[in-house]
Amino acid sequence: MVETTAKKDSLITRLNKVLTPIGQKLGNEKHLQAISNGMLFGLPFLVIGSFFLIVANPPIVLDRYDPRTANIFMQWLAGWKYWAMAHYAQITIPYNMTMGVFGMICAFGIAYELSKAYRRLHPATDGMISLVTFLMVATTVDKNNKISLNNLGTNGLFVAIIIGLLAVEINRGIEKSKLKIKLPDSIPPMVANFINSLIPLVANIFIFYGANLILVSVTHADFTTFIMKCLTPATFLANSLWGYILIVTLGNLLWLIGVNGSNVIFPIVFATGIAATGANAALVAKGLAPTHLMNLQMFRIAVLGGSGNSLALVILMMRSKVEKYRALGKLSIIPGICSINEPIIFGTPICFNPILGIPFLIAPIVNIILTYIAESLHWIGMGYIVDPSFTPFFFQAYMSSMDWRNIIFEIILIIIGIFIYLPFFKVAEQNELRKQENIAE
Repeated sequence: MVETTAKKDSLITRLNKVLTPIGQKLGNEKHLQAISNGMLFGLPFLVIGSFFLIVANPPIVLDRYDPRTANIFMQWLAGWKYWAMAHYAQITIPYNMTMGVFGMICAFGIAYELSKAYRRLHPATDGMISLVTFLMVATTVDKNNKISLNNLGTNGLFVAIIIGLLAVEINRGIEKSKLKIKLPDSIPPMVANFINSLIPLVANIFIFYGANLILVSVTHADFTTFIMKCLTPATFLANSLWGYILIVTLGNLLWLIGVNGSNVIFPIVFATGIAATGANAALVAKGLAPTHLMNLQMFRIAVLGGSGNSLALVILMMRSKVEKYRALGKLSIIPGICSINEPIIFGTPICFNPILGIPFLIAPIVNIILTYIAESLHWIGMGYIVDPSFTPFFFQAYMSSMDWRNIIFEIILIIIGIFIYLPFFKVAEQNELRKQENIAE
């Protein structure tokens, strides 16, 4: 027994030495933090836009509606649907001007957050330069001189990320090279900031808009189209089942050594999830069925109850023979329902725990595979609505697709999670009881 414990401690020590520095470096990396915080900057707009999309798309199929046999609730839904169809353009304006310009919002937010991380004097100026530059390369003009806004939403998200990061780096490079207009001290700071922002703005326009014009003339593809083609191999990993599993498992491995793995993988899975959800939303807005499987709903299920799908563990802990586990489980049930599980990760603990660490890795993999299969076979609705973070899982399940089947499906996943955690939890519980007996003796 002593030898086995020593081996476990040795393994944890080796993992700690190898993975902790990597995880901490990634978690504290300025550019990854800027992407994560910059997209969160636009999250309220996504949520509000999604609400209007819900209003515009009541959960009823009129082809299956028979007013002669429908109950009062279905009649109300049908009335809502007819009203929404008659006023669809007006209802979806808030959606188009929030979720429809999410890329533009992120272009500002990412540059602003990176500029703050560098402790630059005027983060808002860097954000506006990024935003204006993004507008120049993301908008296109058709033969009738009409401007298309299609790339300002989630379609242009990756371009917004690239411009948001590079614009700040270009501005920093110009500042380091001391390419500034020398002004007397009597000039007010606001005026000086305005004048000194001219050179970075011109530089970004020259670089990005110039590149856009060259790409259009040479490849007949604008900047956004070209970048998306280049990113296809990279995004394929996060948009494929096994690639997604690999990314989520990496984040959970980092949690096991005490590093916030969600912060590391969040920019990748959130960006791809938002893009897929936005693409599904665009299909639904046209009256078509969503087709993108790796949407934001997949990420929500990957962290059902928090990283490691630990809501199942919380439920087991509530009926544990160990008083500490039982108390912690009761305290953590409400946060767990809202996918907040730091109390469990650090209180049980799960981190640095090779026994509970195994189901912590396995449960999300099982959930992701089952969700992929269920979406593919149309057993559940695909996500096309960006639901608010940290809301009860059953509410998120319905809001993401306006499909009641998703709630039942997630409850089934929790039950499966309980069976996955159960044997490992029993081992951990017995070990804890044994420790208490040794202390009592």
